[in-house]
Amino acid sequence: MFYIAEVQDHVRVEPKLFGLPTKEAVDKQLRETYVKYYDKKLGSVISVVEVLEVGEGIIIPGDGAAYYSAKFKLLIWKVELHELVFGEISEITTFGAFINMGSMQGMIHISQTMDDYVSFSKTNSLMGKASKRNLKQGDLCLARVVAISHKGESPKIGLTMRQPGLGKIEWIKEDQIKKQKEAEKLIKSEEKKTKGEKTTKGGKK
Repeated sequence: MFYIAEVQDHVRVEPKLFGLPTKEAVDKQLRETYVKYYDKKLGSVISVVEVLEVGEGIIIPGDGAAYYSAKFKLLIWKVELHELVFGEISEITTFGAFINMGSMQGMIHISQTMDDYVSFSKTNSLMGKASKRNLKQGDLCLARVVAISHKGESPKIGLTMRQPGLGKIEWIKEDQIKKQKEAEKLIKSEEKKTKGEKTTKGGKK
């Protein structure tokens, strides 16, 4: 999910930014510092929204940079278990697929790509044996987060697309049309049954 986080921290402003107004220098330094920044508690930083306050700066001997106490807002994305995520398939492998979710990447094991027996095809795609559904690089998908591991510099996110309403966008649309047709067929069948019952009762009279 996306959040706006208010952070209080000491910002190290490099000498190359000394010619700028203090608040602007702090803002530029923050944007450099938080590019692709990830923290287990905070999440993945998307951008610096606003610098709210900047205190007095100090220079530490032997460093050369200036340190400012600052309060600022960050736009972050923190992945949550069971959260629905939308993304694009960035890579297909023999063991599954990787999906680009914008600020992070998740992995869908081959067994979780669809409710079918799936195999890796020569066309560098994943193919369902019964459904003949095909998953390839560039496909847009809707998935659910089922596992999060924070080992390493960035989190490892496990996804599934086997649950109802998930999968490749085209599959979801196909399933919706199929359900709609089945519902219409059932309604017509019930109407025909009801009409037949009325006709039978009318004949007895």
